[in-house]
Formats: sequence, structure tokens, C-alpha cells
Amino acid sequence: MDENGERFYAALASRDARFDGTFFTGVTTTGIYCRPVCPAPTPRRKNVEFFACAAAAERAGFRPCRRCRPETAPGTPAWTGTSVTVSRALRLISEGALNDASVDDLADRLGVGGRHLRRLFDRHLGASPVAIAQSRRIHFARKLLDETDLPMREVAYAAGFQSIKRFNTVIRSTFGRTPTELRKKTRSAPVPPKDGCVILKLPYRAPYDWDAMLDYLGERATPGVEQVVDGMYRRSAFLDDRPTFIEVRNEPKESRIHLWISRAVRRDLMDAVERVRRVFDLGADPMQIAQHLRRDPRLRRSVQRRPGIRVPGAWDPFELSVRAILGQQVSVKGATTLAGRLAEAFGRPIDSGGPDGPTHLFPEAAALADADIRAVGLPRSRAAAIRELARRVRDGELPLSWGECAVETHEGLVSIPGVGEWTAQYVAMRGLGQPDMFLPGDLGVRKALADNGKLPTPRQAAAVAETWRPWRAYGVLHLWMGGESGRARGAGRSRATARNGRGKSR
Repeated sequence: MDENGERFYAALASRDARFDGTFFTGVTTTGIYCRPVCPAPTPRRKNVEFFACAAAAERAGFRPCRRCRPETAPGTPAWTGTSVTVSRALRLISEGALNDASVDDLADRLGVGGRHLRRLFDRHLGASPVAIAQSRRIHFARKLLDETDLPMREVAYAAGFQSIKRFNTVIRSTFGRTPTELRKKTRSAPVPPKDGCVILKLPYRAPYDWDAMLDYLGERATPGVEQVVDGMYRRSAFLDDRPTFIEVRNEPKESRIHLWISRAVRRDLMDAVERVRRVFDLGADPMQIAQHLRRDPRLRRSVQRRPGIRVPGAWDPFELSVRAILGQQVSVKGATTLAGRLAEAFGRPIDSGGPDGPTHLFPEAAALADADIRAVGLPRSRAAAIRELARRVRDGELPLSWGECAVETHEGLVSIPGVGEWTAQYVAMRGLGQPDMFLPGDLGVRKALADNGKLPTPRQAAAVAETWRPWRAYGVLHLWMGGESGRARGAGRSRATARNGRGKSR
């Protein structure tokens, strides 16, 4: 990152919070690396090195600062790199791809050689895949030490370490203190406890339009599986081979959300945290996105009013794909009703621990592959499409996960009879977290882009959105939410769209 050194140093000197997490600074005279918002005195330029990610700073021999806590910084945009392969690899690592596999195994999934993958990581991030994965484990362990009272052995296990000895060695090497010493010195203010749960704090960059996020998720919450109540999102989940629940609340004064999750979850705890980050799009940099999108007069007013809009993600891409198919040719409310029937009929019943909580897990692919889905009130074609989707996912023919190639997933989805371009694009945008995905055939998008009441064609809509790259998905959300046309999210579709199997249930 040397070529950008002067620019980064200016950002460091300004302590502008908008740069928090976009780079890290290593101070050669102290051996410490910090966030650009660190309250410590600004070091001299000649004593500073800049890094794209925490793992690169640690690889260079720097230790994390105890004041600004680099591991608590919001997600680092630089980690997406300029390489699609590196970006996909990072997504797979975030899903635990290196927990029980080698770098060569990861490279095979990406269709490249192990040596080439290591070269790409070194070029774009300055750190190896193994270093990135270890940094992820280390900082998650630090988070658990700071924010929970879990025993050391359980912290080590939840963070992906294979032994308590290895855990102790790595923590001491990284932070210069034992895990016990870290917990005593840096324990943060406790969150009010809830029986049987741990509470984790997940930071984001302000502003965050929390009301818009909950409105969107609430309209689409699958009855019996998800709830949005009193400013809180709650859902059932299958973690550590058992049913459990998660709850999420916003703490705007802290620029964090609080996640409540069962203390019994260990092996899947880090995965659950990553899923919550994706659902609520916590890695977005809203100021950078807003600055880019407001250049277009069509979006300027919406961006000025709601700069904190995020793209709602998905807990599980398969679940979202089923929901998208259910929503074809029906309203949002109708799709929500069908999703609730599907969960009740084919999902696993669970004990909610109360009269108002979730009652079912969303059905797995194996449960839907051969099910009589038409019984919930679906037309034959859509029922067949869901069964075929479930069969392909169950048999491994169509991998559906955050880290999979969006192009391959798109091709796999549209090859299913009854699944059109809109559905595949919607899954890519929300289920695979593609920030540049656009829905040119969506009726709400075309209405918002209409000129004197004349709807643009999908090709014309796509041409308009070219200047929004690489944030076209956020442009879609602004169109949906930004005006009278955008608020008509349950509006009907054109006949051409219906024939192509595109949905309108956003």
C-alpha cells in the first residue's frame, strides 16, 4: 500500500471515522498496529507503514493496539481486493473453508492452483490464506474473551483452535499477554444478561437505516421461523446439530448491533456471527456508497434522505432461493403466507420456549426434494421448481453458499425450469451478497426510473445503472424505498416479465 501512503497518512492525521477499517497503520518505533481513528498521538510519517488488513500487519510483526483494538474495526473493504478469486477465497474462508481443509483444497474449489492462490493473496493483501484464517480465529477469540464469560477451553473451541495449548500460544504471540490476562485487562462493559445466552457486539459504520432494514425483513419474515418485534429481529436456526434461536437489536449510540445466541452453541458460533453480519450488511461503507450514488440525479434525493440504507442479506441462500420462487407472480404478503405454510408443513417443529417465539426450522433441501409442495397452495410449475432446486442442492449439483461463484450459481438457477433471470439476480443480490447486482427487469425498478410515466425497457434500465457500479444493488434499494414508485413494492409485473418467470416479491 506504499503508493497510497501520503493519502492514508492524511486520513490518519484527520482521524476521520469514515476511514475506520479501510486500512491499518503499523508504527515501526513501537511495533504496534492501529486503526486510523486511534486516540494515540499521530506518529511521524517516516515511522508508519500501511496495511490492507490486520493479518498483513501481524504478518509483518506488528501487535494490535490495546487502545483502539483493531480487531473491533468494521469489516475491511480492502479485503475484497481487486481480484475476483481473492474475493471469493475470502468469502469461503469466512465460512470456515480452512478450518478442516488445506489451501490446496481451497484453491481446487476456486479452480486455480495452490501456488497461484498464495501469490494472489500476497499481491492483493500482503498475507497468506492461512494467515488470514488464523487472524480471523485470533480476533474472534479476543472478542469472546472480552465480551463473554465463556471458559477458556470453550473460547478456544468456538474460535476454531484444535487445542487449548495452541490457543494459548497464538494469543500470547499476537497480543503479548495470556488469554487470562487479556480478559482481566480489557473486559468491556457488560451487556444486560439473558438466561442461557451470550451477547456479542457487532460493529458497523454509521449511518445505519435500521428502521428500513427491519421494515424490509419484517414484511418478508417467514411465519414460524422469523419475527420482527419491538425493534428486534429474531429467528430459529440449526447450529451445533440442534435447534436454537438468535436475537438481534440495534444500539445506535455504539454503532453496533447486539446478538443474543445460546451459550450451548460452540462449533458454529463463528459461522452464526458471520451469517448475522451478512443478513444486516454490517461490512458496508455507507458514506463511500452514498458519495458515489448521489452523483446520479435519479438517486440523489433518496441518498440524501437515507444515506444509511443497507442491502438486506440472507441467513441461508437456499432458504432465500425458495422464498424467491414462492414470490413469483404473487404479492409480498402472499409469498410470506406461502413461506409460512411451507415451514409449518415441512419444517422441523421446535420448542420456542414461549407462546410467541418461532415454532419451526425452515425446511432443509432434503425435506423438500421429494415433498408434495403443491399441498400448501402452489401451482404445479412453482412446486416443481422448488423440488428441483432442493434436489440439486441436496445432491451437491448446485452449491448455494456465500462464497460460491455468482456466475455459476446464476447459470445453475436459471437452468431450473420455472426459475427466471429475476429470481437468480435476486438470489445473487441478497443470498450471495453481490453489491453490484442489478435487477433490470424488476417492475419497481423500472417504475422508479420511468420518464413521464414511460417505463424503460430492461436494457435501458441497465444502461442507466452503469454509472452506479460497483454499488448497483444499493441503487436498487434506493429505487425501491426512495419514492412513490419505489414504495409500491407489491406492484404487479409486466406480461413479458411473468412469461420469463421473474418474481416481484422483493
